[in-house]
Amino acid sequence: EITGDAVFDFTGTDEEVYGNCNAPTAVTLSAIIYSLRCLVGHDIPLNQGCLTPIQVIIPDNSILSPSEEAAVVGGNVLTSQRVTDVILKAFGVCAASQGCMNNVTFGDERIGYYETIAGGSGATATCNGRSGVHTHMTNTRITDIEILEKRYPIIVQKFTLNPGSGGKGRFNGGNGVIRELM
Repeated sequence: EITGDAVFDFTGTDEEVYGNCNAPTAVTLSAIIYSLRCLVGHDIPLNQGCLTPIQVIIPDNSILSPSEEAAVVGGNVLTSQRVTDVILKAFGVCAASQGCMNNVTFGDERIGYYETIAGGSGATATCNGRSGVHTHMTNTRITDIEILEKRYPIIVQKFTLNPGSGGKGRFNGGNGVIRELM
């Protein structure tokens, strides 16, 4: 009998780390929602309510439920991808992601800039991967060159696919991008 409920048990997850790769519980829940939406054959509303039939067990003071004092910035861009990979692998449906949201940041005391940069998706058993795309938890859109140059003191020197970076195989992985900022 299919009941529609599930338990996501992260018991055994390592303790929070000194660095910034801790992921707030909300990030872990987002990875669960994202993974479930990928697995279901129809559209699911993107809201907390879709987790109602789901039990989530996350140890306190772990890398997935850190203390208030823990640094967490890398948890959103790195750890969330690992959580997604673990969930999808548990269901036996997907190979590993890029492992990162491929981000760039710069700034000083006056300005700050952060964005995720598109990479390539992996090949599947039946087709090549896509080039120049965000995969899994990124769900972001790269900033248009015109907007970036207008709002920040930089020039985008180059923005193109990186040929051959996706890897060769029976089916090739998607190529990443080159985005040179000056």
